[in-house]
Amino acid sequence: MTSSDWLDIRGWSESIIGWSMDTTHDLLPNSLQNDFAQMQPALESFFLATVMCTVVFAIMMLTLMVVPYIERKFIGRLMDRIGATTSLRSLWIGEGSATAGDWWNKLPMGMGTPIGFVNAKLNQSFGNEHPHETISRVNNRGYHGIWFLLPGFFQALADFLKFATKEHIVPKKADKLVFEIAPVIIIATTIMVYAFIPFGPHIWAANPDLSLIFMMAIFGVAPLGVFFAGWSSNNKYTLIGGMRSAAQLTAYEIPLLITVLSIAVISGSFNILEIVDFQIETSNTWNIFILPLGAVLFLVTMIAEVERIPFDMPEAEAELVEGWWTEYGGIRWGLMFATEMMRAYAACILFAMFFLGGWEFPFEDFLSSLPFLGGIFEVIFTIIPGLVWVLLKAWLLFAFFVWIRASLHRIRTDQILEFGWLYLLPLSLVNLVIATFLRLEVWTDSGWPIWAAPVLTITALFFFVIYAIDEDEEALSQSRRPYSTQTLSKAYPGTQKETKRKFKKEKFQGKIGGELIEKSRI
Repeated sequence: MTSSDWLDIRGWSESIIGWSMDTTHDLLPNSLQNDFAQMQPALESFFLATVMCTVVFAIMMLTLMVVPYIERKFIGRLMDRIGATTSLRSLWIGEGSATAGDWWNKLPMGMGTPIGFVNAKLNQSFGNEHPHETISRVNNRGYHGIWFLLPGFFQALADFLKFATKEHIVPKKADKLVFEIAPVIIIATTIMVYAFIPFGPHIWAANPDLSLIFMMAIFGVAPLGVFFAGWSSNNKYTLIGGMRSAAQLTAYEIPLLITVLSIAVISGSFNILEIVDFQIETSNTWNIFILPLGAVLFLVTMIAEVERIPFDMPEAEAELVEGWWTEYGGIRWGLMFATEMMRAYAACILFAMFFLGGWEFPFEDFLSSLPFLGGIFEVIFTIIPGLVWVLLKAWLLFAFFVWIRASLHRIRTDQILEFGWLYLLPLSLVNLVIATFLRLEVWTDSGWPIWAAPVLTITALFFFVIYAIDEDEEALSQSRRPYSTQTLSKAYPGTQKETKRKFKKEKFQGKIGGELIEKSRI
């Protein structure tokens, strides 16, 4: 059973466009009707593609506003932040229900008397003890009044308007042409990815037979724009960020593509719609239960691809200012920041498509077959379109991204590359072998055997754990942390002057003189 999709936007668009073309054909003079009839199929295809591209873009942009909202609110909850921006309410009730002080009484010539009167009325009507709080701190993550979703929800729109009004500055010694083209490459390719992502069985802009290959090819173009942006800025920090990005994305692009190939192998198709239909219609099992190792690999490599913590070394603000986009500002910085959100959002939607059954509700068949309650669930599944389930899965996955950001520290560059080449690449090959074996030897037209999911889950975890803990003790004992330094003299506490005096005294007494000579010879 598949999720009911009465939201057939593509079918509605085809009907309306077909009716419009037929009406136009009938209204034309007889001499032009034959020529118009020859062009009508091409015109219908063009208008349908235009309408669906507009619909998909609108859905993406409108639902994308939830992503930065989740980022701010969830990270604030995880880190117990309250926020620095306060509303007018803090003037009369202060922070944490404490009074802000009768500052209006200190104004000269009694000018604060009207303010005190207004303060008393506001405190009486909209104070903390009032049951219907209507004014709250702008960034108060703990606010749960009547409009508990409203505070901060449109902050992304306000930020965009702020960036749009800022001045655009190009560094004097930058390669201006490449500097301007790089953001266009990043933004355009990211938006193009959504053309191949279905938001439902009838909500997609383009659906070629090889949509998976087209989408991954376009998804891999953005890192080139990142490198161009870092190089063209003519800044050492941006160049380091661009080089880090190129090295990191190269190390993680290969395991990602091999993992995606395993999904195509297990589903028997390179078409995203057919991959989802395979999970819902054919196998009746989500791929996350059949390829759990592949799900973990896809999640990790996608986090690295979109350069989120702990894989955000190309943008490490603690050491590279802002990484490869340090020299960008204004609307270009805002658009590239939005592009980063769009790439992460696309990664979440793709994970839902490849491993979570796309637009199918979890355990839909089981819930529909329950006695007494099955009919109620059937009605619910009929009313709610598949688009809702896709968005909910994507938003929950993005919340998981935020959870990872709040929980893990940033990884050193050499560790990131080592993890990608030495661990993820072999594991992705193991996952591909498992997928090939499943498709050729285990798969039957009636579905997966009942033992396939638990046995393969245990097998995949076994390979993952064994490979992760397998270390060369001798190599580890001889390894040194890169970029470390060793001093020739011992460090002493105290001021520099005292340290020098103590060092000279001990050297004169011959306590460490021999050791210094020996080390200097080495």
